[in-house]
Amino acid sequence: MRVPNVTFKTRVRNESLGGPNPFEWKDLTSNELFGGKNVVLFSLPGAFTPTCSTSHLPRYEELYEDFKAQGVDAVVCLSVNDAFVMFQWGKQQGANNVFLLPDGNAEFTRKMGMLVDKSNLGFGMRSWRYSAYVEDGDVKKMFVEPGFDDNCPTDPFEVSDADTMLNWLKGEKSKAA
Repeated sequence: MRVPNVTFKTRVRNESLGGPNPFEWKDLTSNELFGGKNVVLFSLPGAFTPTCSTSHLPRYEELYEDFKAQGVDAVVCLSVNDAFVMFQWGKQQGANNVFLLPDGNAEFTRKMGMLVDKSNLGFGMRSWRYSAYVEDGDVKKMFVEPGFDDNCPTDPFEVSDADTMLNWLKGEKSKAA
């Protein structure tokens, strides 16, 4: 399976703009993110939500160097949130290594088959929680949380965590050796 070809709307810092908000819009394509790279992608229902903020993102940030040691070029956290929300969440979380990717229109999430209705929580359409290992745009492994369904009454967090992905990568490396 290939990652969907989409264009993400991101915000990037540009000091030449000056002022209190030196950011500008920058389109970022799937090919720019995943082409020619080994990427660990994990997706979650929403920035600032409890599990995502206390466990999911912090542990990927904590294990970033361990992922790099396994040949990973980038660790990307995707959520169906806009660029402003993802930036503020990353700032609040102190995320310096994990790249926070806004999927504001949910196009990538939908094309991955991971879009679910979370209207029961007042969230609308969001991403199901999952992680994936992507080599040059090809999804080599996915860990999808159990119970995938619209308006799921729970938020499972059992297999998309950083330790599961890291242990799988280490196992793949040992098999190749």
